[in-house]
Amino acid sequence: MADILEKKHTYTDYRNLDVDDDFIYELINGELVQKNAPRPLHQRIVRKLLVAMNAHVEANKLGEVFCAPVDVFLDEYNCPQPDLVFVSHAKKDTVTDDGIMAPPDLIVEIISPSSVKRDRTDKMKLYRKHRIAEYWLVDPNNTSVEIYTYAENDYDIHDFAAESGTVASKVLAGFSLNIQDIFGT
Repeated sequence: MADILEKKHTYTDYRNLDVDDDFIYELINGELVQKNAPRPLHQRIVRKLLVAMNAHVEANKLGEVFCAPVDVFLDEYNCPQPDLVFVSHAKKDTVTDDGIMAPPDLIVEIISPSSVKRDRTDKMKLYRKHRIAEYWLVDPNNTSVEIYTYAENDYDIHDFAAESGTVASKVLAGFSLNIQDIFGT
């Protein structure tokens, strides 16, 4: 088992991975990253975001929303599994039976204690490199949502709310959420 985690892996290695364990894997910068099953709080937040986002996307016929686990192929060494992914109609041909085979329009990551560095640093750099138009960081520990938009080779903070207030997407025109609706029980 240790040997599969120590070498730089390609997408082909990742797709051919055959392990019998209880982990979910994603490929980040050639590293196979083991992830435990999400906690119930994480899943509640994902469900609330998915339901709200999907309702908006379907009502406005904007594209499709997917939730993890779904492979997002970015390049030969990167195939993350974001918590939520929006693919616009313009990119619908990138959705295949194997996953999403190009950068999507919007990605949402729910931060867990074990993923803070990976979500805030590694994945943000990766998503910026691949010019993903919008990146949401949802932080249950701080009851906050940060929305970054891609412009001029970098991410700028587009919207932010902590504990109360609303956040609005730039990519999903007209979509906003009261963060209490995300974090409330």
